[in-house]
Amino acid sequence: MSLHWALICHGLITLTIVVSFLCGQWPIFQGTPISSIHRFLTFGAYQYFLRFIGAVFGDRGTNLILSVEYYCCDRPNPILQLIYLAIIGTTYYIIVKTSFSYIPGYYLSEVHRYASFLAVAVGILLFLVTSFSDPGTVKADNVSRYLSAYPYDNIIYTEKECPTCKIPKPARSKHCSLCNRCVARFDHHCGWMNNCIGERNTRYFLAFLLWHFLLCIYGTIAIGLVLAGRLKELQIVHVLTVYYRVDNSLRSLAPYVVQWLLDAHNTQILLMVFMGVVSLLLAGFFAYHANLCLTNTTTNETFKWQDYISWQKKLIEARASTAALKANIAGMTTEGKPRESKCKSFFRQSLLQDTEAIVKKNVYDKGFFHNLYEVVFPVSTRASFLHTKSKSG
Repeated sequence: MSLHWALICHGLITLTIVVSFLCGQWPIFQGTPISSIHRFLTFGAYQYFLRFIGAVFGDRGTNLILSVEYYCCDRPNPILQLIYLAIIGTTYYIIVKTSFSYIPGYYLSEVHRYASFLAVAVGILLFLVTSFSDPGTVKADNVSRYLSAYPYDNIIYTEKECPTCKIPKPARSKHCSLCNRCVARFDHHCGWMNNCIGERNTRYFLAFLLWHFLLCIYGTIAIGLVLAGRLKELQIVHVLTVYYRVDNSLRSLAPYVVQWLLDAHNTQILLMVFMGVVSLLLAGFFAYHANLCLTNTTTNETFKWQDYISWQKKLIEARASTAALKANIAGMTTEGKPRESKCKSFFRQSLLQDTEAIVKKNVYDKGFFHNLYEVVFPVSTRASFLHTKSKSG
């Protein structure tokens, strides 16, 4: 029984650490232990480690750690790519070793031996395509076409030159400091792909997230059906109700069935928990990026809009404070002048709020179907884009 509790505690601790590391910065977790664990994992633990290295090995040890950090965090490297391949390869290997001996089974046919391999192979293929595809690099020979394809909105994008590439920066593009290139319709730099996600490979990135979400769901359900088949084939419920006189109800049978599963198939249970948690995280990431694509926004632009709206709010508040101050001064200097009515004051406040709403308008959002079409068929892959190239040449 102690082994069962150890496995349960191990699963809960693993789940807490994974959720804290990946989601601890979310607003919903602010002020909770999840947020504190996230700060410790992402900042505090590393700082304590640096202090320990400095105390034991001196500046030479600290400089060595900082150089490793620079390579891992500030330069393109395949570390996370190798970790991804290790995770998916190890997980599939454990599934094969622990579950394939029960396939075909009571609920699963032999086709799942080959379907699972095909599903993993497609996932790895999408990973490779996303990792090594061109995200939409802006160069001197195509910058004029990107300038035509993505006009400036003069709100968050204005005409300027990239100080590194020394070429005009099309709207929605960004210079990636890790890849050292300008990327059209830049979304973010993905460490797992060791590549930028931009105009040409956003579609592959979304397909990667969706496919791996479905892959985790498929794996979880398949293992669940394997375990359900084992319960049926070994007649565990029949043995419990007939020989051990356990009441034939879900409440009475559940503890014994769970105990048997943890004892006989604890590896499969841990795999199901792992894939279930990963599927939830992938579902969140996919939903977030799908919503961005359907509104024709990028991750980079969400931060730009937040900064711009914050600046606009401060500007509006400053103007309102200035106007109120002028009104007070005018009221003190002008005797007998009636004060501004509450209705007029409310109307002016509403007008300011309407002004704030106007500046939030995304001029690149041209409707659901157009936005989806732009992601699936990027601008630079269309005949009109190539035709502009021949004309400009």
